[in-house]
Amino acid sequence: MTQKKIPMRQCIGCGEMFPKRDLIRVVRPKEGEITLDLTGKLSGRGAYLCRSAECLRMAEKNHRLERSFSCRIPPEVYEVMANALTEAQRDS
Repeated sequence: MTQKKIPMRQCIGCGEMFPKRDLIRVVRPKEGEITLDLTGKLSGRGAYLCRSAECLRMAEKNHRLERSFSCRIPPEVYEVMANALTEAQRDS
């Protein structure tokens, strides 16, 4: 029996490859509001982050999310994402 292929994605914070299920998706729908997609099912342009606050800080510092989404991201959005990330870590 053949093994099922595990989809891999790259974290935009640290640049390491992980299974898709281990990462959190950051999504920008056509409306333009950038949010964390904890379910992985929202439609729109997506980028992936590790479940650590350090990777979010590195992505913010190096403007990697802005490059992925081709738009300017205000600091308030990063704060909201950091709060949601710490809540998600507490829940799991």
